[in-house]
Formats: sequence, C-alpha cells, structure tokens
Amino acid sequence: MRINRVLLVLCCAVSVSLIPCSVMSAEPQLVDIEMVLAVDISSSVDDAEYDLQMTGLAAAFRHPEVISAIESLNSGGVAMTVVQWSGTWAQEVVVDWSQISDEESAARFSDLIVATSRAFSGGATSISGAIHFGLRQLQSNNFNGNHSVINVMGDGRGNDGPLPTSVRDRALSLDVTINGLAIVNEQPFVDLYYEENVIGGLDSFVLEAKDYHDFSRAVLEKLVREIRQRSPAGQIVAWANPNISLSIGIPFSP
Repeated sequence: MRINRVLLVLCCAVSVSLIPCSVMSAEPQLVDIEMVLAVDISSSVDDAEYDLQMTGLAAAFRHPEVISAIESLNSGGVAMTVVQWSGTWAQEVVVDWSQISDEESAARFSDLIVATSRAFSGGATSISGAIHFGLRQLQSNNFNGNHSVINVMGDGRGNDGPLPTSVRDRALSLDVTINGLAIVNEQPFVDLYYEENVIGGLDSFVLEAKDYHDFSRAVLEKLVREIRQRSPAGQIVAWANPNISLSIGIPFSP
C-alpha cells in the first residue's frame, strides 16, 4: 500500500511536470487594445434600427480599412466583445471576448456578430449601467491590453440609474478610455451630451451618425480611428473614401 501511494505521488508529479507552463499559469494574452462594443437596444431602438446596428457592426470587421488597421498593431492585435444594453440592470454579452489579429480572425468575429439575436426588447437608457458593465468585462477577461476602451453607441441621453459622469470618472481612474457613437435621429444634440457626459480618457472622441442608416459608415470610421490611434505610427489617418460601399452581402437573422 505504501509503495502504491509512493508510485501514485510520483506519477502525479511527472504528469504535472509535462503540462505546458502556459496551461498551468493561464497568463492573460497580451494585446494592444481591449475594447467593449456596447450597443444600445433600449425602447428607442426598434427592430429595423437594431438590425442596422448589428449588420453595420458585422460589416465593419470585413472591411479592408479595419483589417489593415488591426494588422498595423504590434502586440497581438485587439481583443473585443459585444455587449447589448438598455436599463440599469439590463446588459448582456452577446459576443464573448475574441482576439482579432488578421483578416481570418476578423471574419470569424463578424460571423459571431451576425449570429447574435436581440438580448431583450424595450427598457430605459442607462449609459452609466453600460459603462459599469463594460468595466466588469474589462476586469474579468483573459487579456492584458496596452489600452482599454469602452465604445458606447446610442441614440439618447441617460434616463435611468446614476449619472454617466460618475461611472465615467471611475473608468478614467482605471485608465480606461470611453468613446461614443451618437445616433442623432431622435435627439439632435445627443452628440454634445455624449461629449460632455460620456466620453473621457486618452484621445477620447465622439462620432455622429445622422440616423441608423448612417450607422454603418460611422461605426466603420470610428473603429478605424480607434485602432489607428494605437498603431506604431501613432497617427489618425484621414478617412480616405467616405462614399465607399458597405454592402458586402452579410445576412442577418434577428
């Protein structure tokens, strides 16, 4: 019995020694950017507008400008997750954290976006809730980014939960940048609201989409700008072709 126990201990020790260090340590994967893509699905967003958001987002990750920006990075590309949000306690991860470093991984991420469905319908607009949830995702993933970004997309002011400024300031204290994509179809000055109450941090900015039909153009430009900011050249490239077609034949099933 004693010999058997000794042999068992030795076998276990040998087995453990054969496990790769990467498995044992489970160290976070290094990337240049960790980004939470937070999509508004509150009651102000009808099903057609929801579809325009998700198809536009999916199309962006198949676009050569986004792929080129990602491939210009050094440390492992980007890690991204897609979150849908409305009220204070209404947020859901619909695409889990994914590392994107080239055209193939970007296409896989696009496919994951296409495969999502609307997490819930209706609800208030809690931008503070979206930011808080985004912070939790950044703190609990298995990536270590040189830069952390929460990308808040929405068409209205916060009307539920704490003021966005309080949670934004918490994010800034953790070196997290918050950028905004303001859809101004219903509230004409929502972009100014985002500028004053939502965004903050290193190189933060707001882009305006005139309506949901303009969303695909705006989110594409926004992603290129956010990623290019962190390229080795450290420069924001001018938007070369504002008339470029985003219709790439991606089906979408709500």
